[in-house]
Amino acid sequence: MPIVLPFPLTIQEMRVLQEFRRYAVETLPVATIKAIKHPFGGGDAPALSLIEKGFLTADDGRQNFALTEKAKEFLAIDAKPLVEEGPGGGEEVAVE
Repeated sequence: MPIVLPFPLTIQEMRVLQEFRRYAVETLPVATIKAIKHPFGGGDAPALSLIEKGFLTADDGRQNFALTEKAKEFLAIDAKPLVEEGPGGGEEVAVE
């Protein structure tokens, strides 16, 4: 069962935001963002699109990116399924 988030983000954009969570920081340099491994389409393009969507801000030279309140709200979501498929494939197990 997919989790539907209230934010229109691509997988690459979510990965960029998750790096902020992983490092537990509010600002990341462009080099760290460019080093994020994406299955396809990486570099700083996802961060630049997050600026347009209001999730990040950047300094004048676009060398450092910072979270906005909107991004902090996204990162505060602790999305977990209420139930998941059990080891047998058909039974459901409550997840807490």
